[in-house]
Amino acid sequence: MAKRPKIKLEPLREIGWRNWNPIGTSLPMDEYDTYLLNAAGQIANGRSDDAVADYLVSVELDQIGLDAAPGIRERALVVASAIRAYVQTLPSR
Repeated sequence: MAKRPKIKLEPLREIGWRNWNPIGTSLPMDEYDTYLLNAAGQIANGRSDDAVADYLVSVELDQIGLDAAPGIRERALVVASAIRAYVQTLPSR
């Protein structure tokens, strides 16, 4: 069985804060770590960008409790795509 690549938080945080930040205010840098790591893990395990975007939209609506903002799905797809690009740079172990 192939080992999973080591996913680092700093690149995920950069993606999250630049492209996502659903709460939109100053928060601790680790505020979205769990969600971003989950999304990266899903991508590393073969999930599609659409499925990861669905997860991120669910996070905003169901876990964080925000209302559906205009462009929510498009923003989630941008984040999923950026995370995929990052994960693809990781060496396979």
